[in-house]
Amino acid sequence: MKRNISIFITCFAFFSLLEVNQLCAQPDNWSQFRGINCSGLAAEDQNPPVIFGPDKNILWKTSLPVGYSSPCIWGDCIFITGINVEGKLLNLFCIDRNDGTIRWEEDIAVKEFEKIHAMGNPDTATPSTDGERVYFYFGSYGLLCYDLNGKQEWNLPMPIPNSRHEMGTSPIIKGDLVILNCIGDQNDPRLLAINKYDGSIEWKHSLEKPKNRDSFSTPVIYKDEIIIYASDYVAGYSIKTGDINWRFAIDVPDAVCTPVLGENILYIASHSTMGSPPMISQFPDFQAFAAKYDKNGDLKLDRNEVQDFRFKLYPEMPEIPGYDIPIMYVMGWWDSNKDNYIDSTEWNNKIEYWLARYNRQGLKAIKLGGEGDINMDHFLWGQTEDVPYLSSPLLYNNHIYMIKNGGTISCFNAKNGNRLYREKLGASGIYFSSPIVAGGRIYIASYKGIVTVFEAGTKPKLLVQNDMNEKIMATPAVVDNKLYIRTEKSLYAFGD
Repeated sequence: MKRNISIFITCFAFFSLLEVNQLCAQPDNWSQFRGINCSGLAAEDQNPPVIFGPDKNILWKTSLPVGYSSPCIWGDCIFITGINVEGKLLNLFCIDRNDGTIRWEEDIAVKEFEKIHAMGNPDTATPSTDGERVYFYFGSYGLLCYDLNGKQEWNLPMPIPNSRHEMGTSPIIKGDLVILNCIGDQNDPRLLAINKYDGSIEWKHSLEKPKNRDSFSTPVIYKDEIIIYASDYVAGYSIKTGDINWRFAIDVPDAVCTPVLGENILYIASHSTMGSPPMISQFPDFQAFAAKYDKNGDLKLDRNEVQDFRFKLYPEMPEIPGYDIPIMYVMGWWDSNKDNYIDSTEWNNKIEYWLARYNRQGLKAIKLGGEGDINMDHFLWGQTEDVPYLSSPLLYNNHIYMIKNGGTISCFNAKNGNRLYREKLGASGIYFSSPIVAGGRIYIASYKGIVTVFEAGTKPKLLVQNDMNEKIMATPAVVDNKLYIRTEKSLYAFGD
């Protein structure tokens, strides 16, 4: 009884702190993606190692199936997932935090996996736990609930979603509800609140089906609202009913990053691949283009004439396979009148459209507490440069940190948006992982497996770069002064 009362008081204090946006991580828990409310903040007294690697400060290493989910930790339990592609199995694990042994595992058979990105994986969602149950989500199956000893309590199968890539989002827990963002499912865009005890649906908020809406982000909680970032708008939904309380128009494709909360302020990073300088630089002026490819001189280009012209959809991310695209495969992007030709008007209109979309991207600070459409009254400031595509921003000590593909770290004043610095980390490539902070130090992992550690502050101070010698897509976790890193095929624990 005393333990239950203690847990109740702790949880009451925890959610009371959330009500006023004072994030306070617990030193022995990292209960969801990026820890408390997706913030990336470790408890204030945490001091994980700075230097680590496959042969440095390693406590243990556990081999795992390939997967991209991040560690979810409660006490001595680490919950994580994987997949077996050949066997069409979804893998669920509980790993002992003390020695890395597997306490229990479960395999869930599926008939097929959800559609994924060229560099994606059907195992993307990080589990979430309340200390009594743990919740696993897979786009290829649905939602599953287990007690901490590995007994399945319920499951909620769902149709395989139709998303542009894999779903990307992770479940979160608020009170008696499991919240799941399925807005990115173009067959049935929806936000779900599920009873965490029995798996029944408490409410479902359905959205209209606009073409190409994306939402890969994980929900965050503000007072009695669920905040979801989608490509058309970011919105606050009632925790009781799912109704929209407010929304702020974004209109930038690829809603990947998860927002972070300050004191009554939401910070959101929206990135537009189309229209970026590296993207636009691949397309010459139409006259120059026609001079090279217009074989019959009619100032119109058909498929045969442009068959040798290719462009990279993600020029900043050369590691992504399969996106060196022949323009003849996407003629429809330009051919607005459907006459099977590209003329100068269509060419220029598409470039102008991309540039307009690009100019809407950026890091935005939005004042919370409004109703209805809040674009006019609640926009505080914005920055259009240095925006990450995949990695979520980090708010710490009134500074916003962002890591851009290519390895550029930027720091902004959270109150006014002034850039404090922009520096190359020296670790190039893609960044799928999001930054976290512990002991006043920021940890960020590149896809190539380089984990950079630098001091937080107004000036960058690089401490070390640790090479894990393996790809990293997941975000690290910090508990009990230890650092937990999931690489593509292993889970590591590091400590001094």
